[in-house]
Amino acid sequence: MNSDCRTPASGNKVDANGEVLGQMVSRYLAPTMKENPAEAEIASHRLMIRAGLIRRLAAGIYSFLPLGLRSLRKAERIIRAEMNRFNSREVLLPAVQPAELWKESGRWEKYGPELLRFQDRHGRDCIIGPTHEEVMTDLVRREVRSFRDLPLNLFQIQTKFRDEVRPRFGLMRGREFIMKDAYSFDADDAGAESSYQDMRQAYVNIFRNCGLQFAVVEADSGSIGGSFSHEFMVLAESGEDALAFCSECGYAANLEKARLAGYPGFEAPETQGMTRTHTPGCRHVPQLAAFLGTEQGHIIKSMLFLTEEGEPVLALIPGHREINPVKLKNALGGSAPTLASPGEAEMIMGVPMGFVTPVGAGVRIIADLGVGRLNSGVVGAGEADYHHVGAKPGRDFRVDSYADLAEVVEGDPCPNCRGALVIKRGVEVGHIFKLGLKYSEAMGARYAKADGTEAPIVMGCYGIGLGRTVAASVEQNHDKDGIVWPAALAPFQVALLPLQMGDDEVRSKALALFDELVDLGVETLCDDRDVRPGLKFKDADLLGLPVRVTVSEKSLKDGRVEIKTRRSKELSMVPLEGCAGRVRELVDETLRQEQGR
Repeated sequence: MNSDCRTPASGNKVDANGEVLGQMVSRYLAPTMKENPAEAEIASHRLMIRAGLIRRLAAGIYSFLPLGLRSLRKAERIIRAEMNRFNSREVLLPAVQPAELWKESGRWEKYGPELLRFQDRHGRDCIIGPTHEEVMTDLVRREVRSFRDLPLNLFQIQTKFRDEVRPRFGLMRGREFIMKDAYSFDADDAGAESSYQDMRQAYVNIFRNCGLQFAVVEADSGSIGGSFSHEFMVLAESGEDALAFCSECGYAANLEKARLAGYPGFEAPETQGMTRTHTPGCRHVPQLAAFLGTEQGHIIKSMLFLTEEGEPVLALIPGHREINPVKLKNALGGSAPTLASPGEAEMIMGVPMGFVTPVGAGVRIIADLGVGRLNSGVVGAGEADYHHVGAKPGRDFRVDSYADLAEVVEGDPCPNCRGALVIKRGVEVGHIFKLGLKYSEAMGARYAKADGTEAPIVMGCYGIGLGRTVAASVEQNHDKDGIVWPAALAPFQVALLPLQMGDDEVRSKALALFDELVDLGVETLCDDRDVRPGLKFKDADLLGLPVRVTVSEKSLKDGRVEIKTRRSKELSMVPLEGCAGRVRELVDETLRQEQGR
């Protein structure tokens, strides 16, 4: 939207937040692009670059241009309003953190290369914070002394850095990003649960007020830690995360966390004993099932993993299922396992992959719950081209522990009501955690109880990715022509298009309407460029503001202007007199509808 036209902006007023209510395109940095950028893989990445919202500086690092920053600031204001409503108080902590705090918590060694480490001029180890649990805990342990100081909830909005091995999808998975992170501090578990539920409701309000369609799902706590967590997912087909939903009872979980209730039709006849059977060349489950004439679910896959400490672990799972690596990690106490290579498996187990056996195995064995439900199954025989048929867990081979290890698939029964699960895609925009005592015990954050004894503070952690929220909004709201902004996050509410800026009447009427809209508090972007109408229409659709108002020579002959809503594409001709009031009503109505009010 660059132009040499320098029409002065009339009525350049600001709102209560200091934001400009009205802006002329000719005095704005809003460079649009006709073609899709080569590096962009998903819609939000393409459209945010083409519409002039962001520009790439380096891999996973983006600059916000004025239009993009306006949307970001709107998300910030929505977040601040709800955090303040739920008695969370804003602070701003340093981005640079001393390594000593991370060593205290035990995460200095556990975090991998995504942690950006450096030394200052005195040789002291430091990091650029990817998150702030340690710094916030350090602040509170210095200031909180008594139960009278609790509960306490603090939040900040700040830049983080995680050196992602493969940054992609624009703001969806960047290395540098802006996050709202909040932390609750309570005297006991009951207080911590109350704080958690408050933040859960605050997040529901935030994403609803952003005009987003989202789901709250059970999730894995990952590197943040803690006993329990929920993710807030904006539903979008291009989402990186797979989610399991039950339409009957409302159960929802990230696929990493989704529980498997059972295997329908998973019975197998019990045998008197296992039989060693020649199975030439049958290294894979489909081959073996076809050769033996049995169900793939009656074959027990034996997969060798190595823990972070190098311990070999044999994981067993029914042949028609895949192991969920996050479930396996949690079942192993948080030690992230890696699948052994064929060479490692043969060296440790003495047999080629595909014929590894749990029978007499000298390694730790963990099995999926489905294996325990089998009366008999097929396992490797510990020799190339042979399998044991009719093997029963507990009778023919030992299992050291059972756990839910399987990846949930569409149609599996819901763990709560046995309804059928469906799988959808989503973009994670928020995550809340019950941290418990993980950081307070490790870092000595304690308080004095009423009886004078000391106890560790019970903590919670609550994060929202602001840039990701804006990008997810675009991902969820677009069409073939461009972005379709929800009114709450749109950079401006109205696109005002005077089609013939060289015509004195069009120019004067459009600028007068601009002043009226601004006076009514309507955020208006006026395309005052002296360019052909087709370009203005295309750029307006690309940017996707909720309402478009067009002033032209033709419409003014009848004393009217054209109003078109971006989402519904509803078009109407209205009298110029009173148009500003009608637009104000339309914007307010759109906000109410999108927020479900």
